[in-house]
Amino acid sequence: MIVFDLKCANGHMFEGWFEDHGAFDAQRDKGLIVCPVCNDTLISKIPSTFGIKGSQAEIPNKMAKQMNFEEVSRDLIEYVDKNFDNVGSEFAKEALKIHYGVSEPRNIRGVSTEEEEKTLKKEGVQFFKFPKPPSLDS
Repeated sequence: MIVFDLKCANGHMFEGWFEDHGAFDAQRDKGLIVCPVCNDTLISKIPSTFGIKGSQAEIPNKMAKQMNFEEVSRDLIEYVDKNFDNVGSEFAKEALKIHYGVSEPRNIRGVSTEEEEKTLKKEGVQFFKFPKPPSLDS
């Protein structure tokens, strides 16, 4: 997977995750990439700050000052817990139902097997996968 910083013709910036450069180009050319703010489909890649090389000592120090990883992790976990329905091991089934309009669209979270993830990709269901670390309080 590769992450691109994107910008619509109206100046709204957002990021998108793609299999590779070719996947971005193909989706953009078909009008499948849409600005989440204004629904514009005239999307372009913009330079990412993470792609700009600085001195070796400068980069880690800047990042450490800008990001408290424990705090970011805690905030992410809290956001997902509060804003996504936990469908557990039914994730793939529920994602397909939402994708095909059988269930109401909503944010869901859960677990899936590698085989289920292959099926979701084959069916064109977009999902984002990240490991949930153990409780940060422990």
